[in-house]
Amino acid sequence: MDAAQTFPAFPWIDAAIVLALIALNGLFAMSELAIVSARRPRLQAMAKVGKRGAKAALDLSADPGKFLSTVQIGITGIGVLAGAFSGEKLGGPLGAILQHLFALSAETGENVGFAVAIILTTYVSLIIGELVPKQYALRNPEPLAVLMAPLMVLLARATAPLVWLLEQSSALIFRLFRMKSDAPNHVTAEELQLIVAEASHHGVIEESERAIISGVVRLADRPVREVMTPRTDVDWLDADAAPEVLRETLLATPHTRLPVAQGGVEDIIGVVQARDVMAALFRGQALDLRALMRPVSIVPDQVDAMDALNRLREADVPMVMVHDEYGHFEGIVTPADLMSAIAGEFVSDKDLYAQPLVTEREDGSLLVSGQMPVDALAERLDFTLPEDRDFATVAGYALHVLKRLPEEGEHFTEQGWRFEIVDMDGRKIDKLLVSAKR
Repeated sequence: MDAAQTFPAFPWIDAAIVLALIALNGLFAMSELAIVSARRPRLQAMAKVGKRGAKAALDLSADPGKFLSTVQIGITGIGVLAGAFSGEKLGGPLGAILQHLFALSAETGENVGFAVAIILTTYVSLIIGELVPKQYALRNPEPLAVLMAPLMVLLARATAPLVWLLEQSSALIFRLFRMKSDAPNHVTAEELQLIVAEASHHGVIEESERAIISGVVRLADRPVREVMTPRTDVDWLDADAAPEVLRETLLATPHTRLPVAQGGVEDIIGVVQARDVMAALFRGQALDLRALMRPVSIVPDQVDAMDALNRLREADVPMVMVHDEYGHFEGIVTPADLMSAIAGEFVSDKDLYAQPLVTEREDGSLLVSGQMPVDALAERLDFTLPEDRDFATVAGYALHVLKRLPEEGEHFTEQGWRFEIVDMDGRKIDKLLVSAKR
C-alpha cells in the first residue's frame, strides 16, 4: 500500500471548531476588559448623543458583580469545552500522526498526541483568546464597550439564575472576610494630575495649559498662608503719618491697594486704593487716610485658598488680611497672589525679590530661596509633603525637619534630596542648596 494512503488524516474541521471556541473566548475577554476600562464620562457623552449600546455599557459598569459573573460564565464554559474537545478530537489523530512519523508505540503516541493537543490549544488560547483581545480592548475601550454591551446584556438575561448564584456566592465571601464589595467611585487630585500630565505628554493639551490646570487643582488643597504675601513683604501706610511721608511711600510702592495701619502693621484698620488717593489730591483735598480707606476683611490662616477667593469676591476692596489663631497679622491675599499660585510668578512680582526664588546651577543643583512656596519645590522635585503641614515655605520645611533653628552649613536628607543651609539672615533661613542624594 502507498505511504501517502496510510498516513493518518488530520481533522481540520475539528481544529477549526477549537479555533472558533478560542476566538469566542477572546471575544468575552475583550468585552470584559473594554467595559471595565471604559471611562464613564466618555460613555455618558456617547449616551447623550444617542450612541447605541452606550447606555447598556453604563449599566454594566455600574453593576460589576453581575457583569463579571456573566463574562466568567462564558469564559469558563468555553475554556472547559475547548480543552475537552481538543483533547478528544485532536489528541487521537495527532497521536496517530506522531506514531507514524516517529515509529512510536500506540500507547505512547496517544499520550504524546494528547499532550501536544493540550499544549497547542493552551498556547493559541493565550494568544488569540487572551493577550491580543485584551491589548486591543485597552487601546479602544469605549468603542468596544459600546459594541459588546448589548450582547453581554442578552447573555446576562439568558443565564440569570446562574449569574445570581455566582453573585450571591461572591457576596458571601466578601461578608465572611469583612471586605467591602463596592469601591469608592471618585477621582483623587493625584489621579487628576496624572490624567492632565498624560494629556500633555500625548499633545492633547499644551504644557502651559497643563501647568495652569495643575495650579487650579492644587489651589483648592493649599492653605491660604501658602499663597499669601507674608507680613515682612507687605507695604502699608500709617494713618497718622505726615503727608510728606505718605507721598514718599505711595511713590515708592508698585501696588495700587495698600493696608492702612494705626501705629504698626499689627493694627490694620482698613485698605486704601491709589485711585481714591489720587482723586482726593486732584480735588485739592487734604490727604486723610481714615476718610479714604475701605473696610478690611480678615480670614484665619487655617482656611484654604478657595475660601479666601470667596472672601475676595465679597469684599469691597479685593484684599484680605490673614491672621493666626492668636489674632496676629500674618500677611495679605489679593487676586494677584491667587493668579501667581495658579499660573506662576509674573515679572513684576519677581522684581520684588533681590534674587529669584530658585536658580538651577550647572551641576544640576538648585539654589532655593527660603521664602519659596514649598509645594512649588515639591512639584518640581517630585517629593511628597505632609497633608496636615503647618508650614508654607521651604524655610518652614527645613525647620519642620530639623525641629530647631539651624546654622549655616548644616544639611539634611529627605526623600532622596539633600538640603543644605547656605545662608542665614539673622534668625531666618535665606538660602538653601538642594541637590540629588549621591
